[in-house]
Amino acid sequence: MAGASIETTLEFWASSLRDVKARIRPLFTQDRVAASAGLFLDGLLGDERRKTGWMRAEAAGDPGPWRQQAILGRGRWDADALRDVVRDYVVEHLAADDAVLVIDETGFLKQGRSSCGVSRQYTGSAGKITNCQIGVFAAYVSRHGHAFSDRALYLPKTWTDDPVRLAAAHVPDETTFATKPALAVGMIERAIAADVPFAWVAADSVYGIGHVEMMLRRAGKGYVLGVNSSHHFRSWQR
Repeated sequence: MAGASIETTLEFWASSLRDVKARIRPLFTQDRVAASAGLFLDGLLGDERRKTGWMRAEAAGDPGPWRQQAILGRGRWDADALRDVVRDYVVEHLAADDAVLVIDETGFLKQGRSSCGVSRQYTGSAGKITNCQIGVFAAYVSRHGHAFSDRALYLPKTWTDDPVRLAAAHVPDETTFATKPALAVGMIERAIAADVPFAWVAADSVYGIGHVEMMLRRAGKGYVLGVNSSHHFRSWQR
């Protein structure tokens, strides 16, 4: 869009947003729910510094936050299907054979203990051990740009060993404990299964040993993985 007028740029953004809303429409069984989802997306892109339920509702013209809260809490739709829509959209616009899949985690600071996965654990977001959720993310990076393409919520053993707590947070029954590297392996495997074009994976020392490296070697993918200074390195010569 280099050199385009402001009007042309704004219309391009608006057209792209309409396209995104059309792509996610099949995830919702009712028009009113799909409309609320579209307004929720508008709110996330708005200029309010704090995206509370009431602020999003006010921006959408709703009398209260319950319509958009219903999408997140009471509505029935497939979050993994939405993840796949996002991934396909990213690949459609940014695909390159030499792209890099970047794996990293981040923390979301929380109060209380009810938010799914919340626990006292280390997060780089705060630089210390604190009450937070941890999400592991995959970003697709190419010469065309970069965008998130996958995500997974890390559940500490204090959660996966507590069936009552899992049920209260509506965690699927089949969920078991998975380390952050295991979550990363799952995301990389999903990208490969979906024929996402990429040549490299980059990640920090959390993912630099064990299963991540082994599965990338088997898949024929290059990798740049951080390791601790005490890590013992063996040559992979045949």
